[in-house]
Amino acid sequence: MTASARNTILETRNLSKSFKGFVAVSGVHLKVERGTIHALIGPNGAGKTTCFNLLTKFLEPSSGQIFYNGTDITAETPVEVARRGMVRSFQISAVFPHLTVLDNVRIALQRVLGTSFHFWRSQKSLDALNPRALELLSQVGLESYSRRLAVELPYGQKRALEIATTLAQDPELMLLDEPTQGMGHEDVDHVMALIKSVSAQRTILMVEHNMKVVSQISDRITVLARGAILAEGSYREVSTHPEVITAYMGTAA
Repeated sequence: MTASARNTILETRNLSKSFKGFVAVSGVHLKVERGTIHALIGPNGAGKTTCFNLLTKFLEPSSGQIFYNGTDITAETPVEVARRGMVRSFQISAVFPHLTVLDNVRIALQRVLGTSFHFWRSQKSLDALNPRALELLSQVGLESYSRRLAVELPYGQKRALEIATTLAQDPELMLLDEPTQGMGHEDVDHVMALIKSVSAQRTILMVEHNMKVVSQISDRITVLARGAILAEGSYREVSTHPEVITAYMGTAA
C-alpha cells in the first residue's frame, strides 16, 4: 500500500445516484485525507446531502464504489458503516428534547455496556457512564448544563449536544451535515471553534454553506455543482476558480 493510500481514509470512485432519470450525483471521485477537515460545498441542489446519504449508506448508489480505510463498503448497511467508525450528524438537530443533556449522551454511550435495547433496566445501570458522558459534555462546553432538558437549550447548544452524542460513538471519521445552519454569529463562532477542537484526533467531512466557516477551518474543499465535482483544493484555490465563482460564490449571500 502506498503512503497516499494509507493517508486516505475515505474514497469514492465514480459514485453516482439517479432518481427515475434525474442524476443527483454524477461520477464523483472523492478522496478524504486522514486527520483533515474536508468541506463539501456547492449551491442548493448540487447533490451534497445526497452524497452524504450515499457515503453513510442511507441511499444505495446507482453505480460506483465507496472505500473506507481501503475496504470496499459499497454493499454495507448504515449500522455496519457506523461500526467501522464513520458517523454522521444531520441538518436537523437529532437530540431527545425531553431528556436531560446528560441522558442524551448516556444513551449514545449505552452500546459500551451492551444495554442499548434494555429499556426495562434501572436508570442506575447507566451511572457507570456518567464520568465519560460528563467528559464529552466538557469537551463541547455543556458540562454545566448536564441536568437541563435538551429542549431548553438554545439552538447553538443543541448542535453542540449533537456533536457530543456523535463523539460518544467514538468516530474515526465524523460527517457533519450543515453544522452551523440557522445560527447567529456568536453560535457560529462557538461551533466553528468546537469543530476545530474535536478534529484534533479524528477526520471531519462536512457539508457547510457558511463560507466563513469553510474558509477558516477547512484544509481541503470539494465543490459540487449539478451532482458533479466542479473544483477541489484550498479555499484560496476554489474561491478564485472562474467556474466556482459563476456556479457558487457569485450566488452566495
